Amino acid sequence: MYQALRPSRSEFVPVRTLRYHVRTWGSPSPTRPPLVLLHGWMDVAASWQFVVDALATERHVIAPDWRGFGLSDGGPVDNYWMPDYLADLDWLLDHYAGDAPVDLVGHSMGGNISMQYSGVRPQRIRRLVNLEGFGMPLLEPAEAPGRYAKWIDQLKKLDRGEMALASYPGPEGVARRLMKTNPRLSHDKADWLAAHWSVARPQDGGTERWEILGDPAHKIINANLFRVDEALALYAAIEAPVLAIVASDDSLGGWWKGRYTLDDFRDRLKSVRDARLTRVEDCGHMLHHDQPQRVAALIEAFLASEGP
Repeated sequence: MYQALRPSRSEFVPVRTLRYHVRTWGSPSPTRPPLVLLHGWMDVAASWQFVVDALATERHVIAPDWRGFGLSDGGPVDNYWMPDYLADLDWLLDHYAGDAPVDLVGHSMGGNISMQYSGVRPQRIRRLVNLEGFGMPLLEPAEAPGRYAKWIDQLKKLDRGEMALASYPGPEGVARRLMKTNPRLSHDKADWLAAHWSVARPQDGGTERWEILGDPAHKIINANLFRVDEALALYAAIEAPVLAIVASDDSLGGWWKGRYTLDDFRDRLKSVRDARLTRVEDCGHMLHHDQPQRVAALIEAFLASEGP
């Protein structure tokens, strides 16, 4: 199994009505801002371990499990909304950074949250790194009736227990699932992630099954339409320099089949006053697993570059 070079510490922080789990590495510095890492959908904070281990310089690193993921509470809800993540992040930064700005890195869903939050609270972000946080394709108003209907239908399916996440007889099954999703993931890293991405739950008859540490309610679609004009307004309000990092594998092409492309994402980045884009070779959407050394080097070089 993979051996962490810089083991994390677990902390629990009150955030609004929830008990948030946060992993931290290193110690606060009087000269360097905290480095805040935000994981993606159906992921956990421990997923950043490989990048933290690859950093050339030790930093005070803060990585929360988002609400309803990992060891963080989700609350008595049956679906999740983007504005809640923005407010949760604000609470967390109050706790760990006070009024001081931070360096922010987000992957996938975490990258989307990072971009939106940096437009809402531009003064709190010194630098922003977005790893494959593309946002969503344009949804037309005519799609609203069907989307609301689908949202209601999914809520009913969840209530009937029809949207449960897969479970496995042991952590090795979880590791195999991770490697199936990401063929580049090595066995030692998959075993390590499985131990943090899932937990054993007792079953009837004295057996146990390993269940993913994620609330099935995260599978419910957002009822509201994604608004590109709103996203661009948030991008335009970002004051921090932004580095967008994409993988050599075209995730967008696989997901949206031409409905939303990397060229579309590049066009959206033009709304950010100071944005640059770079690509990491030989990796897929989980680029922080596939190429942690390269990703860590890009992050550190960008954070150390001259500018505000």
